[in-house]
Amino acid sequence: MTHERQNIRAMHGYTWGEQPERADVIKLNTNENPYPPSPAVDRALADLSGEALRAYPQPTADRLRDQIAELHNLKRENIVVTNGGDEGLRLAFTTFLEPGGTFGMADPSYSLYPVLAAIQDTRVLSIALDENWDLPRDFAHQLNDAGAGLACLVNPHAPSGSLLDTSRISQLANDFNGVLLIDEAYVDFVDPALRYDAVRLTEAFDNLLILRTFSKGYSLAGMRLGYLVGCASLIDPVIGKTRDSYNVDYVSQRVGEAALSDPAYAEETWANVRAGRRTLREGLLEHGFRVGASQTNFLLTEVPAASPCSAKQLYEALKTRGVLVRYFDTPSLRDTLRITVGTPEQNQTLLTWVGDILSRGE
Repeated sequence: MTHERQNIRAMHGYTWGEQPERADVIKLNTNENPYPPSPAVDRALADLSGEALRAYPQPTADRLRDQIAELHNLKRENIVVTNGGDEGLRLAFTTFLEPGGTFGMADPSYSLYPVLAAIQDTRVLSIALDENWDLPRDFAHQLNDAGAGLACLVNPHAPSGSLLDTSRISQLANDFNGVLLIDEAYVDFVDPALRYDAVRLTEAFDNLLILRTFSKGYSLAGMRLGYLVGCASLIDPVIGKTRDSYNVDYVSQRVGEAALSDPAYAEETWANVRAGRRTLREGLLEHGFRVGASQTNFLLTEVPAASPCSAKQLYEALKTRGVLVRYFDTPSLRDTLRITVGTPEQNQTLLTWVGDILSRGE
């Protein structure tokens, strides 16, 4: 006998990337930053005492909200801090989607989205990207025709790494009748020369939410800390109604404050990742892979047509050698691997093993 709701019984849960127990595995499958967080984070952790954990944390993480608001030249009322970016997504689904309504997304995209839609008991409108990983021109109109109340777009896109410019986001927000959430999990790795800044658009559109996370750019995936940016009319119901009480713990608040206090360190790691991304892409191209330009900390690579092994076989062969990459067993991605940018040493080890595997024809 089961007591779960019917829609929960019928759905499939989220499948996370492999988490190896061995410390010697090169983990290039879950898009973590290969560099440690700022020394300011270590100092903040060292200064913590058990006594500080006796009381509840500040309910809305206001000191951290103020730091984030200052970072983006906004106000506290435009920010809600969340228990990881995924909680920010769940809050958006809970707050802005009617049960039985419609959620819109691009295909392929972050696989958690349809899971959250299923939990909320909503329909999913999945709109295919073209061969260049671009949205169809009528994306907003398709959403409106389906009556979508919320749509999520990862930008830069996952898994391709491509970037949608702000003029296109502005047009989408203008044309869409529902709430548009731009998931910027990987935005810190965008080339600064592109001058991308979608946060500014939240001042012009009352239906636009921006999601940020500390997991990637600030090397805090193990801490679970993120935030939503939007106009007060979007943020208020999240803070006052749908957000869990004390949703961000004391330790996370202090660590987040410390991470933001050292922007020079964070920017240095972002630059190192971008440099590693260039080198890794060049190495994969030399092995005959098709590798699109990426503005993230990962590359989507298509195995050469003349390769003696498939993408899945290459993934398995690398795994036996202690290197994890991500393989998606879906029709549109079956010939590809998603590879996180690691340290220079990790990237070189990967390239060496790839060359060895292809030459052996495994």
